[in-house]
Amino acid sequence: MTPLTSLPGGDDLPEVVTIGVSVSVPDPYGSAIQDARAGYGDPLARSIPTHVTLLPPTEVAAAELPKIEEHLAAVARTHRSFRMLLRGSGTFRPVSPVVFVRVEEGAQECRLLEADIRSGPLARELAFPYHPHVTVVHGLSEDVLDQAYEQSRGFRAAFAVPGFGLSRFDADEVWRPWRSYTFG
Repeated sequence: MTPLTSLPGGDDLPEVVTIGVSVSVPDPYGSAIQDARAGYGDPLARSIPTHVTLLPPTEVAAAELPKIEEHLAAVARTHRSFRMLLRGSGTFRPVSPVVFVRVEEGAQECRLLEADIRSGPLARELAFPYHPHVTVVHGLSEDVLDQAYEQSRGFRAAFAVPGFGLSRFDADEVWRPWRSYTFG
């Protein structure tokens, strides 16, 4: 395995890297949400794979990545696969201009994962309490948020979650999957 201090191809990383940890929403559900996000005019639609966040964007020293990878592998070993059911819409308005698909089943497993991940070398305070969700629209007009909320109400997706992934935010402002961690 290529050490996390290098990119594929052997290029060195910058001294500080922005990472995130998440559960991927598989296709066809992930691409359907991403297409909807693009349809609402969200400029981030194609730069963020569809996911449930477990660790929000976090800057870390590249030198700490091997320790972080060990931490994530240890967390994955202590958890088991679970079923996730995404159903209906929700919003964080008026606190934050976000419309999301609700995590109806699997939310408790996500909360336990998030707490374990956000410990040790990834311990940090959050700006808001953790709430597992899948973003549909973020930061657009109230009319678009209202439309997304109404149109997402009938969304439903069920799938198994076998693990989680570590992603990095690259210089081109695109989130890219970097490593996967399988439970058990």
